[in-house]
Amino acid sequence: MSIAYHPLIEVDQLADWLANPDITPPLLLDCRFNLADPTAGEQDYQQEHLPGAVYGHLDRDLSGTRIPGQTGRHPLPHPEDWQVCLRDWGVNDDTAIVVYDQNNAMFAARAWWLLRWAGASRVQVLNGGMNAWHGPMQTGPDHHPHRAGNITVTCPPDWVISAKQLAQAQPDLTLLDARALPRFLGEEEPMDAKAGHIPGALCADFSGNLDASGHFLAPEALAKRFDRVGNSPHLVSYCGSGVTACHNILALTLAGYPQPRLYAGSWSEWITDPLRPIETIPPKEPIL
Repeated sequence: MSIAYHPLIEVDQLADWLANPDITPPLLLDCRFNLADPTAGEQDYQQEHLPGAVYGHLDRDLSGTRIPGQTGRHPLPHPEDWQVCLRDWGVNDDTAIVVYDQNNAMFAARAWWLLRWAGASRVQVLNGGMNAWHGPMQTGPDHHPHRAGNITVTCPPDWVISAKQLAQAQPDLTLLDARALPRFLGEEEPMDAKAGHIPGALCADFSGNLDASGHFLAPEALAKRFDRVGNSPHLVSYCGSGVTACHNILALTLAGYPQPRLYAGSWSEWITDPLRPIETIPPKEPIL
């Protein structure tokens, strides 16, 4: 699972790209979202966004249908539905795409993973997001005419692991939980019905991948952060609902490690089955 395109792009690089009339501009995908207010991200997009950007809504576009009691809060979109969405945005197999959110790449990383899972290879995350951008802005809803894309999604099954597969292989897996330590320990749980973590997991709060300005740490620093687990052949990333888990996958990729599998259902799916074990005492030192 190698990276064919550098995962990050800096704001000055993007500004130069957009200003060059001799180079086809990338598709810009605005992924801003607020878990507490699902309408806020789209409202922010309409107030201002990067010129020509389309909006990708976490619940509507970057997730599939949630089934209470069976799925997590943000299940993966069905490949056929995801293909329809991407073609509607004008995505071809070779389309260059830059994804961004407000500042910490929490939602942009989810889009980055989904786009590459679909088979798009030229996908980059805007490092620092909207907060780092000082170029021109645009207002209003997405009213730009788009030529229908022709991407045919691939969605390789070995990029993901199901709850059943995880339970069967658990002793041989290295699990990274991207949630903050208090949620990992079960001391608080603002989003889901039960608190704790999957037994044997390590806490790797996704925010530890960033500096104070919301930019990713240097690859060397990320490699040092994950040096205990990065070369594990059975690494699995999860979080509350499969969103920030992608952030750790991106960080590990930046550090040069093999891409982990994603447990997309994550904690919110794990707890739907009362027979699945829950742990609140960390078996090992968390990664901080």
